[in-house]
Amino acid sequence: MRWCLFIAVLTLLATGVSAQQLETAGQYRIGPRDQIQVHVEEVEDLNQEVTVADDGTISLPMIGTVEAQELTELQLADRIRSRLESRGLRKATVTISVTNYRSRPVSVLGAVVSPGKHNIPRRATLLDVLLEAGGVAANHGEEIVVRRRASNGLSDEVRIRVKDLIELGSPRANLPIFAGDLINLPPARDLTVLLIGEVNNTGSLVFPIGQRATLLTAMARAGGLTENASNKIRIQREAASGGRTEIVVDFRRVLNNREPDVPLQDGDLIIVKESFF
Repeated sequence: MRWCLFIAVLTLLATGVSAQQLETAGQYRIGPRDQIQVHVEEVEDLNQEVTVADDGTISLPMIGTVEAQELTELQLADRIRSRLESRGLRKATVTISVTNYRSRPVSVLGAVVSPGKHNIPRRATLLDVLLEAGGVAANHGEEIVVRRRASNGLSDEVRIRVKDLIELGSPRANLPIFAGDLINLPPARDLTVLLIGEVNNTGSLVFPIGQRATLLTAMARAGGLTENASNKIRIQREAASGGRTEIVVDFRRVLNNREPDVPLQDGDLIIVKESFF
């Protein structure tokens, strides 16, 4: 039986269901200040939204104080059902749902207007949480990192491009967010490239945040090419899959606006070799 459960969990994880999603789907543990919707089909007076007290309890008509802390929605529903039936109700059909997660707020860090801990409703998306945090700040970087950890210690990390979420409005980028998630939007940083070979000033060039960084601007700041420079310029950069990739640019064509200028990335190595002609 244990092996069947283990294989089932692995299958869910392999298909993209995170540990936190499994927990939130039915294993979220209720805590102080969470808001809970109670529904009892047979007793209309019990249908209400309550807030878990700081001591982890809720108070309901007919049954009084009920310990809710560290119970799942199903466990709390079962506890309330047992109380009602022990007090003379022949049958109790109880449904519990957490409507606002306040015991485990979402942490939002980095380049947002109001970083810190934010409470979220039961159904919240990445965009919802960023808006709750005041929106992205002007100095935001290119990626949002969402980290989540379940009570069993499993953890996930997902990276979302800001452009996909905000500019393109991609539904796939607008992830569902759960209680306890950590959202980090690192600020943009200065871009640094290295020039070697046949340029008048070799070495590192730093482009401050917001400054346009392209091959032409880099060459201008480096004082241009030497008389012996080849027209073919190589740009080496880290590939997304690991290792490095190389871009070969015809500098004369770029200079004459016959090919587009090449945007630079942090860590680029620009190599200008000597011409043999």
